[in-house]
Amino acid sequence: MRTAYSVETVRAAEREQMASLPDGTLMRRAVAGLAAVCAQLLGRVYGGRVVLLVGSGDNGGDALYAGARLARRGAGVTAVLLSPERTHPGGLAALRRAGGRTVSPAHAGPVLARADLVVDGIVGIGGRGGLRPDAARLAELVAGGRAAVVAVDLPSGVEADTGEVRGPAVRADVTVTFGTHKPGLLIDPAREYAGLVRLVDIGLELPGPPELEALQHADVARLLPVPGAESDKYRRGVVGIAAGSGRYPGAAVLAVAGALRGGAGAVRYAGPASDAVIARFPEVLVSDLGPRKAGRVQAWVVGPGVGDDAGVVAEVLTVDVPVLVDADGLRLAGREAVRARTAPTLMTPHAGEAAALLGVAREEVEGARLDAVRELAGRYGATVLLKGSTTLVASPAGGPVRVNPTGTAWLATAGSGDVLSGLTGSLLAAGLPAFDAASAGAYLHGLAGRLAADGAPVGAHDVAEALPEAWRGVRG
Repeated sequence: MRTAYSVETVRAAEREQMASLPDGTLMRRAVAGLAAVCAQLLGRVYGGRVVLLVGSGDNGGDALYAGARLARRGAGVTAVLLSPERTHPGGLAALRRAGGRTVSPAHAGPVLARADLVVDGIVGIGGRGGLRPDAARLAELVAGGRAAVVAVDLPSGVEADTGEVRGPAVRADVTVTFGTHKPGLLIDPAREYAGLVRLVDIGLELPGPPELEALQHADVARLLPVPGAESDKYRRGVVGIAAGSGRYPGAAVLAVAGALRGGAGAVRYAGPASDAVIARFPEVLVSDLGPRKAGRVQAWVVGPGVGDDAGVVAEVLTVDVPVLVDADGLRLAGREAVRARTAPTLMTPHAGEAAALLGVAREEVEGARLDAVRELAGRYGATVLLKGSTTLVASPAGGPVRVNPTGTAWLATAGSGDVLSGLTGSLLAAGLPAFDAASAGAYLHGLAGRLAADGAPVGAHDVAEALPEAWRGVRG
């Protein structure tokens, strides 16, 4: 499992570590890792042209010391000093001893145009509120150049704790981060500015829970239900699907498709699209008597394609089993009805739906996804899976938010969310807590999307059919 910690936690851990180590130890460790990555990107260091973008903090010092190492190996290194009077004195002295030179931001254009590698050390993890004009201009010059870009700890212009990007920011090919991941490196929109993230261990001992968790194969494998010798279809769990309508029968079919591949032993369907469901999946148990009379289930999925049928949503919310609410169900389920439930509730909005639930603009959710998912979980007293370019899962009890590392942009296709709902509802019925079911469901769905697409357009039914291969890959 990868974890990310807040700036405050990182700073506290650094202070504690520095108190017990010789001066400069942490910086030397960071610089060694940074310089190694820079050398790898250059390939042939001797004769390479390196430009350092140097701000006034320790990030600028890291860039200067790494530049000095490259200069000693024969690279031509130029540092652009944004605040000459506040530049890290030790790093600047080291660069000059190694033969590096300095220029002002006003003269940065020509050297950036010739650079093979740019090292971004403008702003560190404490940066807030966007870049100042000189730094913003440098970010724009870098974006128009041909050089590879390495960011020190995180790209300048992105906010470490939230992943927000307020104006121009440096877009890196590689970000070398120290001690631990920072939340902004794992959450869009900042994540897309970070490029490939390389973590350098500098020996930090980080206390307490992280801000973010990103599951990996082994973590998900431990969560997935596996039948035992005594299992039967009912002991494995039964998931109910209340989805679809005369206008949207496909939503029911796709939700059922995901559910059949999610680990539960049986799927019950209650809704007006029974004929379409049975024609595609004869193994499904169908009912036209409504959710309460459909038979016993261990979890319900409600909402995909139900249109304006508020009655079915209200009926499912009164059932005392875990319920996943998606799509139209999010619009029809009132906050008080969700908060009044005693069994777990899992809500799975995309950014537009989340914005409507919070009463804000969609752009506000997309720009501050971490804040949005936490606010929704707290406001509704439910686990929330916020879908999108970065899928996040938050618990109403607080604690670390999980960020899903799998997926592909090809998953932005009609019906993909219905498959995810059925899959995740099936994991709920198999006995996983809502937080784990959402995390594992998003992970498998993302993997299936990659497998199904393989670099080409994909339909939601293709994603559903790739779920068994994704499951086997995780278990293997």
